[in-house]
Amino acid sequence: MSNEWEIDNLPNRLTMFRVILIPIIIFSMFSVLVHYEWALAHTKLLNYIAAWTFVVASITDFFDGFIARKKNIVTIFGSFLDPIADKFLVISALIMLQALNRVHVLVVLILVLREMYITALRLLAMEKGISVPVGTLGKWKTATQMVGVPLLMANDIPWGIDMPLLGTIAIYLASIFSLYSAFEYSVGLVRKIQKIRKEKKRSKGN
Repeated sequence: MSNEWEIDNLPNRLTMFRVILIPIIIFSMFSVLVHYEWALAHTKLLNYIAAWTFVVASITDFFDGFIARKKNIVTIFGSFLDPIADKFLVISALIMLQALNRVHVLVVLILVLREMYITALRLLAMEKGISVPVGTLGKWKTATQMVGVPLLMANDIPWGIDMPLLGTIAIYLASIFSLYSAFEYSVGLVRKIQKIRKEKKRSKGN
């Protein structure tokens, strides 16, 4: 069990590395958006830089959580920074994709507002000392989102593979899964709160 106030450990390093990658994604996509003179000749390269950087960032997200669970490394810094890094990564990517007209604004609103809503629910759950695990739909939302975003960033059709089309399908699926998972999480939290209230009433009655 690590010191909860420890900062310098492998999961935290991976999280900080993910934060560092975010400006690279934003700069690459912004350069394409504003049509810098030098960027016009390198649009395809910039698209792929953004896409592959997002993929690397997503991989670090998986491994920092996996290592933290396996080695039981739970720190205050990691618990604070990891979800923030995830939100910054996904939300900034979605906003830039919408600015480039590669994803519908309604999809961005659904995914961003869902993240804000779930974050608020988790804060409520933590305050009440309740643990509500991520459901299957939530995992599918993350998976389809992490596939769809880099495909839309690449915006290319190599070897006949229509990345924009596949990315659009994946991101629409992610938005559908996000709505259902938010509902699933809400119901789970309400049921746990009701269960705690009933147990408190029983204990008072005894």
